Amino acid sequence: MRVLGVDPGIAITGYGILDFAGNSFSPVDYGCIRSAADIPPHLRLNKLYNELKDLIVKYRPQCLAVEELFFNRNVRTAMSVGQARGVIILAAAQSELAVYEYTPLQVKQAVVGRGRAGKQQVQYMIKIILKLPVVPQPDDVADALAVAVCHVNNHSGLFMI
Repeated sequence: MRVLGVDPGIAITGYGILDFAGNSFSPVDYGCIRSAADIPPHLRLNKLYNELKDLIVKYRPQCLAVEELFFNRNVRTAMSVGQARGVIILAAAQSELAVYEYTPLQVKQAVVGRGRAGKQQVQYMIKIILKLPVVPQPDDVADALAVAVCHVNNHSGLFMI
């Protein structure tokens, strides 16, 4: 199974592509899509769409797993993340990929074993589970990989912890 995990954002969108076979993970590629704050929002979303579509074409994942929007006190941030999620889901739909959505609580539970785990705990476990030499940076990349691991956990019958 090849999964594209995505942590949505307007400035930084983390992505992680994982293969899962025989009860083990193989990281294929991971990184982030960045857009500058001085670019108009519609062009930032267009850049996100195009770069995500390029990743889908290049790596041919079987599905896309994306983190659900966590609403915080900053409505402006929530709106821009919601727009990024829409673009991500559109790119997946136009590529005929199944889309799976997970809450931050579900992701933490799947990776750490506790839904209230801290960000550093999630990052450390991603490093261990994927046998990476260092914790992926920025945080958005580790979060995207965690979403992909969460999806595998939910659809393979495997329980990592």
